[in-house]
Amino acid sequence: MAVGKEIRGKIKSVENTKKITKAMEMVAASKMRKAQDRMRAARPYAEKVRNIAAHLGEANPEYVHPFMRSNDVKKAGLIVVTTDKGLCGGMNTNVLRAVTTRLRELQDAGVSTEAVAIGNKGLGFLTRIGAKVVSQATQLGDTPHLERLIGPVKTLLDQYEKGELNAVYIAYTRFINTMKQEAVIEQLLPLSGEQMQEDTRESGTQHSWDYLYEPDAQSVIDDLLVRYVESLAYQAVAENMASEQSARMVAMKAATDNAGNVIDELKLVYNKTRQAAITKELSEIVAGAAAV
Repeated sequence: MAVGKEIRGKIKSVENTKKITKAMEMVAASKMRKAQDRMRAARPYAEKVRNIAAHLGEANPEYVHPFMRSNDVKKAGLIVVTTDKGLCGGMNTNVLRAVTTRLRELQDAGVSTEAVAIGNKGLGFLTRIGAKVVSQATQLGDTPHLERLIGPVKTLLDQYEKGELNAVYIAYTRFINTMKQEAVIEQLLPLSGEQMQEDTRESGTQHSWDYLYEPDAQSVIDDLLVRYVESLAYQAVAENMASEQSARMVAMKAATDNAGNVIDELKLVYNKTRQAAITKELSEIVAGAAAV
């Protein structure tokens, strides 16, 4: 029964695959909870920094930070946040499709682009399409560290501050819930008053603010807006990591279920093949006895 032996080999192979996908599903479920807790823990800080930045914008100080000025050059920066590993469904595909669309729009508008890759998948994609990658951060592990993100991101921030870029965008996957993640591209620079006041309007605090600055308004606003942009970048990476583990858990669960279905189908085919072989042998025995 060469055919039956081949089917048994396929069943064994799929069973081994099912064990791997089941283990990966359980590991992703464990990491997902930690990633979600880390992401939610970072949100209050980001929201507080955003509120304070919005209040400073409403105070209308005499000093205007370069991050809030628009530049006239035809050059933009794009921070692409993806995963280092695969096997997480269409998560990376969705965000890279959105990046492709944005790059095409900028190219049609006559704007050249520079990119920062955070994650191996995004770095490989940008390299394949011939994009100019000025810095990168890969192998971040399961925990995002701000000190590893500041360097690559600061490359674009410094260029914008010098007036060499007219905008900086960040592309990542926003975590909505365990079953749903959304690929988004947000404008990081220039900072607009409407962008920073979103949380302020949602909280219902529409009154104006004023401050006493120590040592001076320029020093306070410089440090605060840099922290604000860094918090946005960190929050994007944290959201992306939570989305990665959720997407991987769902993908591995689907793979495990599909492996079970394939095993059932192969067992059915194997049983039919074995029954057909047994019936054939019995027929030959009966025919031989009748001939005798």
